[in-house]
Amino acid sequence: MVNKNIPAVLGIGNALVDVISVIKDDSLLQKFNLPRGSMTLVNAERSQQIYAATFSESSKLTTGGSVANTMRSLANMGGNGGYMGKVGRDKLGDLFKDDFERRGLRTHLTYSESGTGRVMALVSPDSERTMATYLGAASELQAYDYMPGLFNGYKYLYMEGYLVFNHDLIKAGVEKAKAAGLKVAIDLSSFNVVDANLEFLKDLIKNNVDIVIANEEEARSFTGLEPEAALHEIAKDCELAIVKVGKEGSLIKHGDVVTRIGIVPAKALDTTGAGDAYAAGFFYGLTNGYSMAVSGKIAALVSGKVVEVMGPNLPDHQWPEVMAEINKIVAED
Repeated sequence: MVNKNIPAVLGIGNALVDVISVIKDDSLLQKFNLPRGSMTLVNAERSQQIYAATFSESSKLTTGGSVANTMRSLANMGGNGGYMGKVGRDKLGDLFKDDFERRGLRTHLTYSESGTGRVMALVSPDSERTMATYLGAASELQAYDYMPGLFNGYKYLYMEGYLVFNHDLIKAGVEKAKAAGLKVAIDLSSFNVVDANLEFLKDLIKNNVDIVIANEEEARSFTGLEPEAALHEIAKDCELAIVKVGKEGSLIKHGDVVTRIGIVPAKALDTTGAGDAYAAGFFYGLTNGYSMAVSGKIAALVSGKVVEVMGPNLPDHQWPEVMAEINKIVAED
């Protein structure tokens, strides 16, 4: 149940639907020229061909996209939020909207004549996941899609780095959010995103971003430094910096204080969405007014739970157990 009494987070990202299918062997990957374990961008026609060849009764449809995963998990914890993205006027677009509204999230979706973006996630017998992504409508989100009053009622804006290829979209969103009094958070998303947009990102973060979340590869691309030194470098230009260091946990710097967070032991089945889940846990702590240590521990817990399941989202039936563990973390503080 969403708690409307806590500060709200508005997420903006690529609105996608994941179509998860188990494949018998890797011959289909070869047929469609998909490198095993990779993420390949495909066009609508190729996406449909892969869908026709792999979809079955056991295939699973779920909302996807980096920030979308974060907002979904945040809502499942009772966090307060909304989501902006672009979808098609089709069944997958309806699925996305219905799923988010069912979880108590406000939806600020705009529509395109292109189909809703989808990720064909093909799972090999050894659990390796290969993704063929058709961005479709998601890639058509533009600066003119920011509607008047969009930021009303929100305290935080959270954007995914994957959007940074559209500089006007990111810049306009950040500037409008700041003008409306919001704090701005960005996840750097991928080291190649950082490499391709380094100067733009540095200028954006220095002038308009309050919270930066990165993994060690992204932090290295951004600063040229190893994790701890990178943390301090990033924190020079923002209020709060987070660097995730894999099995070493994560580092959070808020003001002059560095908090070290360990990992929660997990039997990793699929690491897709681990970073998205971490962000959800952290925002849950932050919006509830918890300390950096508690917020970081919640982030690590949720991230550890997600890697134990297939796909980027925990099944709904697992959340009560996770919330019990979160409440224990809060009580022990």
